[in-house]
Order: sequence, then C-alpha cells, then structure tokens
Amino acid sequence: MKLAMFGATGATGRHLVEQALQAGHEVRALVRNADAWSGAHPRLQIIAGTFAQPAIVGDVVRGADAVISVLGARKGDASAVCTGGMRSIVQAMNVAGVQRLVALSAHGASETRKASLFIRFLRKLIAAKMRMEALVRDSALDWTLVRPPMLTDGARRGGYRAGTGLMPGFAGRLSRADLAAFMLQEAGEGNYIRQAVMVSQ
Repeated sequence: MKLAMFGATGATGRHLVEQALQAGHEVRALVRNADAWSGAHPRLQIIAGTFAQPAIVGDVVRGADAVISVLGARKGDASAVCTGGMRSIVQAMNVAGVQRLVALSAHGASETRKASLFIRFLRKLIAAKMRMEALVRDSALDWTLVRPPMLTDGARRGGYRAGTGLMPGFAGRLSRADLAAFMLQEAGEGNYIRQAVMVSQ
C-alpha cells in the first residue's frame, strides 16, 4: 500500500512507520521539523510542513491508498492538533479523492465517556478527541476510529482483542507497538469501515 501518515514522530507513529516499511509499504509522512526524523529508507518520504499549509498536506495525501492519523498533543492545545489537524486531513483527502482513513481516538470519547477513567484525568484531550470524531463521522470518507485504553511502551505481543462493543475495563492496557500493528492491518483490510473500534490486550 501507499500510506500517508500524520503523527509519525510520536511514540505510536514511529512504530507505525517502522512496521509499515517492514511490511513492504510505501510511506509519506508529514512532520513539523525534518530534523525530528533520523534515518532514511527508499520507501519513506518525509515532508516538512504544518496543517496551516493546505498544499503541503495535499502533497502528503495525494495518491495514497490509505491515510493513518495518530495525532496527539504532547504539549499545548490538544484541540489545535487533534481537531484542527483532522479538519485539514479530511479536506485534503476530499480534494485528492482518497477515501480510506484510520484515525486514532481514545477510550473515553463519545459513547464510551462513562466507561473510562481517562476522561477524569485527560478532560481536554478527550474533549478534543470527541470533536475530532465528530469531524470524521460527518465526512463521506471510509473511516475507522480506533480507541485504545491506556497505552504502554511494552513490546509487540499480538493477541490483542478488537471490537465495537469491547469494554476493557479500568485495567485495560495496550502497547503502542500492538496499536500500530492493528491500525496498519485495519488500513488494508477495512474490517471496521465507518465504525469506532476498541482495541485492548
């Protein structure tokens, strides 16, 4: 596949890029600072820019078989990153005629908000994820929203569970490596098109 990625320099994004290249896919990724990415690969194209530059976002998306977003907010306003960034991605996909989108959300967003402790401690992030989900749902894209529980830096284990009605409980965990593996698989297989899916160990 030809993949467009957003959030590639984050903890989950780096797993995604690595796994995609290992699987033989081509990857084009938007980064704010090209120096933030070390290493080169013949099937990896790093494009420096921001979501305030529609032409550059369009360059990342154009010709992709699927777009994967793992946008988050390590610092600053989560809404600007999650919601504003997704608005730019959706617009670019519409212009380019790219349909498949797999986007990272969180357990605690939308109808799962009462089932997760996340919303108590990450209110601003969850609120931004809910606005991001609304943007995605309102689009005409073939989208999948992925909601993991608390993420860890553990090794890729496989054997995770996924489902639209899955409830991992307060102790739910998932490694970022396994999250990346699921999102990459879902981008190609499309088992949860126009659905929000929970993934957990």
